[in-house]
Amino acid sequence: MLTISVALAAAAALYLAVEWRSVRERSLLFWSAGFATITVGCVLSLLRMSGYLLVGIWFANGLLVLAHWFFLTGVARFTEARLSRGWLLIPLFWASLLLLPDDGPLWSKLMLLANSWLVALLSLRASYLLRPHGKSLSVGAVQLRYVLLVHGAFYLAKGMTVIIPGTLIDLAAFRGEIIQISLVEGAMAIMLIALSMTGTERYRREKRMARLAARDPLTSLYNRRALEVRAPRLFEEIAVGRPGALLLIDIDNFKLVNDLHGHTAGDRLLVALSEMIRSLLPERALAARLGGDEFVILLGNVDAEAVLELSGKLRQQFQGIAAQDFATPQAVTLSIGASLFDQAPASLAALIEQGDAALYQSKRGGRDSIRLMDRTQVSSAL
Repeated sequence: MLTISVALAAAAALYLAVEWRSVRERSLLFWSAGFATITVGCVLSLLRMSGYLLVGIWFANGLLVLAHWFFLTGVARFTEARLSRGWLLIPLFWASLLLLPDDGPLWSKLMLLANSWLVALLSLRASYLLRPHGKSLSVGAVQLRYVLLVHGAFYLAKGMTVIIPGTLIDLAAFRGEIIQISLVEGAMAIMLIALSMTGTERYRREKRMARLAARDPLTSLYNRRALEVRAPRLFEEIAVGRPGALLLIDIDNFKLVNDLHGHTAGDRLLVALSEMIRSLLPERALAARLGGDEFVILLGNVDAEAVLELSGKLRQQFQGIAAQDFATPQAVTLSIGASLFDQAPASLAALIEQGDAALYQSKRGGRDSIRLMDRTQVSSAL
């Protein structure tokens, strides 16, 4: 069983290290270090058969504490939690116990109690850190939480054997019920924790990739493809009494910013506009960058007055920042084409075409304006 534990821990350490080389997630690196530490500790524990009890038992058990400290640190990285200094000092606390004078059975009891409960404490803390993420992440995260919980509970119970008469065993031998149970539990825990860790990290990586694929890399707003996926949900809520609106936004004289101040300045202006849109966006509304300097906002349950108010605030804020930070011969402003609708459109593309027609009228009317086209195709400008 000890040989199986060594093989499982070494394989887990190697696999997590390979995963880390490809994705560079710090949690994987800490988890890999934890399994590597277990591998070394299991190998050193063989020395107890040759009479090297301090190294084969207590130093090896100390490496088990260190391994679980690596696990906890990896979970903290994964959940973006911050550990206090007390948790960081636990391996040093165990090392200081090794300096205590060996006083026979009493010293062995103290060391077994400290080792078991430190491992339990680290495991239970890691399980607790995963608690808020149980439903929001993956099956792997939930599994990891409960495996660490059971693992910690086992070591908590193992420490209790010190204070229950007649249950303390000879740790210098491999025989004995608790030693055998510990080896079986350790091998199973290594396997389950390794599978849970890799599954959890893989799930988060896939979610991150999906999120990046749905976002414009510069502004972090949705891209057109993501908007097309999410728009039907908003369209389902559209009715005669709850109309919706699409706002198509274009920056006037944006080329002057790039020509006079450089493309980096142009990017900063696009980011500033996206932040304004995000700050003014009502609840459950959608915003996206279609490309270049063109943006779109989808609103539900609004009227013409609300559309004009939102557009006015957006134009006013944008013009103030553009004039202050990006001086140009001609004013850098916003032209907005808006379309109101009281029934679900045939497609998002058709709705964007209506907004584009309103935007074209806004541009022809002198720019720096909003052209609103209502459901009866009657236009108004502001």
